[in-house]
Amino acid sequence: MNWTTNFELDDYNKSNETLIDNYVSYEVRPETYIVPILFFIIFVIGTLGNGTLIRIFVNHKNMRTVPNTYIFSLALGDLLVILTSVPFTSTVFTVESWPFGLLICKISESAKDVSVGVSVFTLTALSANRFFAIVNPLKKFNASGYRKRATAYTVVTIAIIWFLSILLATPAAMFSFLKEIQITKDRTIQVCYPFPEELGSWYPKTVVMTRFIAYYALPLFVIAFFYILMARHLVLSTHNLPGESGRQARARKKVAKMVSAFVFIFAVCFLPHHIYMLWFHNNPNFNRDYNAFWHALKIIGFSLCYINSCINPIALFCVSGTFRKYFYRHLFCCCKTSVSRSPSLSLKTPRRTGTFTTSVSRRSENKTLIYNGQNKFKHNASSEVTVTTFMNGTKCTDDIRCMN
Repeated sequence: MNWTTNFELDDYNKSNETLIDNYVSYEVRPETYIVPILFFIIFVIGTLGNGTLIRIFVNHKNMRTVPNTYIFSLALGDLLVILTSVPFTSTVFTVESWPFGLLICKISESAKDVSVGVSVFTLTALSANRFFAIVNPLKKFNASGYRKRATAYTVVTIAIIWFLSILLATPAAMFSFLKEIQITKDRTIQVCYPFPEELGSWYPKTVVMTRFIAYYALPLFVIAFFYILMARHLVLSTHNLPGESGRQARARKKVAKMVSAFVFIFAVCFLPHHIYMLWFHNNPNFNRDYNAFWHALKIIGFSLCYINSCINPIALFCVSGTFRKYFYRHLFCCCKTSVSRSPSLSLKTPRRTGTFTTSVSRRSENKTLIYNGQNKFKHNASSEVTVTTFMNGTKCTDDIRCMN
């Protein structure tokens, strides 16, 4: 998306007769000092947060579930834009002329398109996954080999998402160039610009509208559709499905709320940018109508697009107890026992009935607490592991591993 363009300079380029009178030097603009500080914070939090999410997924096999695989893809896309774009685009409000050359211009512009495509398409796929998990959660347990098929399907879906995102980002990589703009009678600067002048005025208008539909309006419509059906199902369901524990139902609903939080964050972060871009490229009187409101919206939209890339790990830390424990473990080197399985645990399922059954053999020093359909084991009175065995023999050991 066209985040690196200095829109004010573009305004002047479209209206050369007011160029010298309207131009405001960078030294007197407050965003010259505020935006670089904000982007430094985004870079630090985004690198640590998304890097930790990726490390959790790679290092812990029990965390490689279907929804967590989508979250892994989100983290990869966010880390991509954090590393390849944030350090360079932060200079847009610091220095007047683009200092990094044509190659970095093309990489920076295309990387942002790849990242936003991965984010919104992954959220759409994750919303669909949560819908089917809540509407028909026992289908996978009743089908032989479902887990392997689900994993393969998820990997293929993510591969398609990345391919489509890279494909949609190709125009930015091909057409982005260093545009020369005269800001005074004797001074010319360069800006990184993704809309070649030889393609005419129709090209930026078409690209901006296409991005709004493909990256924002249509995916959010599909996501809203799934969540409306999901809400309708939850309202009409007065009890859990046969064979499903209350704990599982709560876990599925909790994950659905987590996904809805991701979607809400994405919608809020990108809305100001889309509003400004649509107004800027479709208003023939933009130069006359530009005022403090549009200036503020431009800066806010520019910043929120990048804030979205670092806020998902924070949201996940707040809503998921399991991820929170892993974050503490990897970032602060603590709470290791609270997220690890006991090596002495042995599970057997002697029979299949219409209800959940679990039989467990443990070492003599462990205490066993039995609740309806579930066994909770307390190891040395310090760590607790919950084990649920389904009628087909599938076993789950915590919320994250039971939720898909």
